[in-house]
Amino acid sequence: MNPNGYQQLLVTGGGGYVGSALVPALLDAGYRVRVLDTFWYGKHVFGDYAKRPELELVELDLRDSKRVGEAMKGVDAVIHLACISNDPSFELNPNLGKSINYDCFAGLVDGAVNAGVKRFIYASSSSIYGVKEEPDVREDAAPLPLTDYSRFKLDCERDLLARTDVRGMDRVIIRPATVCGYAPRLRLDLSVNILTIHALVNHKIRIFGGKQLRPNLNIKDMVRAYLTFLAAPSAKVDREAFNVGFQNLAIEKIAFLVRDTIGDQTIELEYTPSDDNRSYHVNSDKVKRVLGFEVQYGIEDAIQSIVDAYRAGKIPDPFKNTLYSNIKRMQELRIS
Repeated sequence: MNPNGYQQLLVTGGGGYVGSALVPALLDAGYRVRVLDTFWYGKHVFGDYAKRPELELVELDLRDSKRVGEAMKGVDAVIHLACISNDPSFELNPNLGKSINYDCFAGLVDGAVNAGVKRFIYASSSSIYGVKEEPDVREDAAPLPLTDYSRFKLDCERDLLARTDVRGMDRVIIRPATVCGYAPRLRLDLSVNILTIHALVNHKIRIFGGKQLRPNLNIKDMVRAYLTFLAAPSAKVDREAFNVGFQNLAIEKIAFLVRDTIGDQTIELEYTPSDDNRSYHVNSDKVKRVLGFEVQYGIEDAIQSIVDAYRAGKIPDPFKNTLYSNIKRMQELRIS
């Protein structure tokens, strides 16, 4: 069991991409888990884990602060993953994005404080740094968010740390790199994953731009990181922000890795201009120095996991099934 004695966890957005991999790992680690989610992508993502008595699935909208407060009862630690989670989806309905990514955040923290939650782990984003010239972007770098998505991530960070009424609740901020690799609720609208599926299905990789540096993180290591932050001593993590990333690679280099990992040099590379100029090289030395956390899986492993899942028939209709794309699923459900 966790050295901090936590038993009951609450994970918001636990039915999403990261959550679908994280929740089973938390259960296997001996925690009881309560998931708060709208389950836009279904509850099937938990497979046989959904039958476990230690898992409780609560379908609700985080903007319903009363129900959120009730769901916090008996909770030791919160992992807040839920959000409208990429810029195109955010732009589809900016008001919706603001209401979920920012407006309801204060009520969520209120509920945690009132329930006596001991640790609140907030999933921010390395995108808050924007475009940077320096070779290594560390946690003390000046943020330069370029989109509403990243601006609200930063606003939530600041609001969380500014609170003076937390009653001893640890506040931990995680700034993950772009996550990649297979998970039960798969996203194929993320750079490594989408390049891989295009190579497999269309025998062609479209490279938008190509020279932009992007920090990446295998979803297996993302899961390991959350387990590490749950177990860490308060003195090391309270009111601290941590980058969590691994390989900082150009989009073009990722395309080469995809082709090499699949092992087919005849896969065509097609270059397309891009107006997405975000480029940054995130440094994750702090999490290693403070908590001893080191990544164990690379981008090649993430690519291979997509390849294996596709060849095993676990990714049917990758370009037609809306469950793989946040924006397509939101359009299909007419989310407002």
